Amino acid sequence: MGRGIAGEVIDRFIKKGLIISGIKLMQLTDELLDDHYAHLKDRPFFNRIKTSMKSLPVIVMCLKGIDAVQVVRAMVGATNGRAAAPGTIRGDYSMGQENIIHASDTPENAVIELNRFFKPEEIIDYTPAAMHLLYADDEL
Repeated sequence: MGRGIAGEVIDRFIKKGLIISGIKLMQLTDELLDDHYAHLKDRPFFNRIKTSMKSLPVIVMCLKGIDAVQVVRAMVGATNGRAAAPGTIRGDYSMGQENIIHASDTPENAVIELNRFFKPEEIIDYTPAAMHLLYADDEL
């Protein structure tokens, strides 16, 4: 949000063909971040992550599509922007480990994280009219 590139990042997911079925702007709290990053709680960089992620509002999204978690992870790239491949979001927009974007690592964790950030009524299941242009007939 601070660099003014949120629209560009969202646009990349849309152009890829992922379906945005939930999106909102929110301010993260200590409680939410403690839950979300519980696996990093004892790491020396944990407080830096929390401070950074609370400094500005964030946009949270629910993206859908075949193999969406795998596709998003590939688009996001390596955590450290210096190591992320050009063409990935982190590779194109990040020089370090400042968390420009987060992506769920498994479909199971995606469900947990979506439930953390969205109420059920905030996720809308729909089929875009152009769905047949995104996938082959035998994929749907």
